[in-house]
Amino acid sequence: MKAHEALATLFGLGRVPVAPGTVASVVALALAWPIALWGGRFMLLVAGLAANAIGAWACEVYAREKGASDPSECVIDELAGMWIACAFAPLSILAFVLAFILFRIFDIAKPWPISRMEHLPGGLGIMADDFIAAMFAGAIIAVLAHARLV
Repeated sequence: MKAHEALATLFGLGRVPVAPGTVASVVALALAWPIALWGGRFMLLVAGLAANAIGAWACEVYAREKGASDPSECVIDELAGMWIACAFAPLSILAFVLAFILFRIFDIAKPWPISRMEHLPGGLGIMADDFIAAMFAGAIIAVLAHARLV
């Protein structure tokens, strides 16, 4: 497996037969907790932004090789999105689960302006809709945390 393929598909995780994006989001959620415990929410945000940058490159090359604009097996965008959404959440199971639910809702439903991001070219377009979905989810989590509801 080439490096860009391993990264874009999260080492083949994107090839699971049912709901690869949701499966990748669950794995990302499980990885977010120890990152936040070890380095705090800022480190989780940095990790999410780094995954976003790496994912744009990896998905760009992978999609070009596959001749597809957004191959379903590209799931590093879910990893990056989950980590960014969780970076806005306090370190609690409830907050992280809510970040997961909100992120998946925004990522699947793709309300405006999330849907517009898919029109961006290549790896940027593959990653951008999940980035904006993560920001929406993160904003809601941050408001709920500020109100001490999570």
